[in-house]
Amino acid sequence: MIKVGKKAPDFTAPAYHKGKFISVKLSEYLGKWVLLCFYPGDFTFV
Repeated sequence: MIKVGKKAPDFTAPAYHKGKFISVKLSEYLGKWVLLCFYPGDFTFV
């Protein structure tokens, strides 16, 4: 189970970087500071 203050599980997610779409894997940032944000309603007409 995912809990606050614990390590996040490794995952791959799509990202937009320097004008193109890429895949980003969390484990590529091991040892670096990472901020994870989740916006469930972004880009919707709710």
